[in-house]
Amino acid sequence: MKKQFLALATLSVFLLCNAQPAAAQIEHVVVIGVDGLSSSGLRNAETPVLDKLIQDGAIAWQARTVLPTVSSPNWATIITGAGPEQHGVLNNDWEVDKQVLTPITQDATKRFPSLFRVIKQQRPGAKLASVYHWDAFGRLYDRAAVDFDRHFSTPDSCVTAFNSYLAQERPTFAFLHLDHVDGAGHQHGHGSAGYLAAIAHADSLIGRVMAAIDKAGIREKTLLLLVSDHGGIDKGHGGTSDEEITVPVLLYGAGVKRGTVITHPTYLYDVAATVAQALKLTLPEACIGRPITQAFGK
Repeated sequence: MKKQFLALATLSVFLLCNAQPAAAQIEHVVVIGVDGLSSSGLRNAETPVLDKLIQDGAIAWQARTVLPTVSSPNWATIITGAGPEQHGVLNNDWEVDKQVLTPITQDATKRFPSLFRVIKQQRPGAKLASVYHWDAFGRLYDRAAVDFDRHFSTPDSCVTAFNSYLAQERPTFAFLHLDHVDGAGHQHGHGSAGYLAAIAHADSLIGRVMAAIDKAGIREKTLLLLVSDHGGIDKGHGGTSDEEITVPVLLYGAGVKRGTVITHPTYLYDVAATVAQALKLTLPEACIGRPITQAFGK
């Protein structure tokens, strides 16, 4: 009897330690990418919406980008779970038909497989959306894998279209890219009043996205991630300073442990791994990201 009791106790502990109730609750993942948003920028700007999401969610203030600290390599990293050494996107001049470094794993379009392609292959019935302010974002993945793929010239028009699709279609995975904060950094300088005002504008737009999630009736089953590709110094970026390489990663919603400050090392390639775990997907073996597990649990 004693041995049976110990065996049952051991099994119970194993099941408790390995259970993932958070992932079972997640049916939708929304990623909002704010280009050029640094951790210091988020701390210093007026962001009531994001402040509430941080309070009720989990935040990594010290997440690290990949090098160089420019947009293309880092957005490619976010949507693949791989670094430049794996996905081959080395700079902002990258084009799929002019690659210097061949991706270590390729899809049919000669790109490293993105989350869009992975989801479409493993969950063919899933609806996917990508709406982006920076037109070059769309060249980083196979757009044929995305059901709703749109570029707009203003952040507000991006959000309007994104929210309409969210409310009507309730996609499994939806990615929104906003570029105006990066633009403000280049125009006014990172940390300037103009830069902080652009972050405040992004905050109001994110509030509209949250309202659309509510309108769709999916908030309780949605995981939201806020990510950025780099920070900046003065009116530029691309270097190796802490201000350029340090960005926030915010998680909110289904399964996320409220009020968590993530202290584990966090990298941008961990975003795709976290999405994959939430949607029960298998990423390519070449991916180097790990799920941000500290954000989840009771």
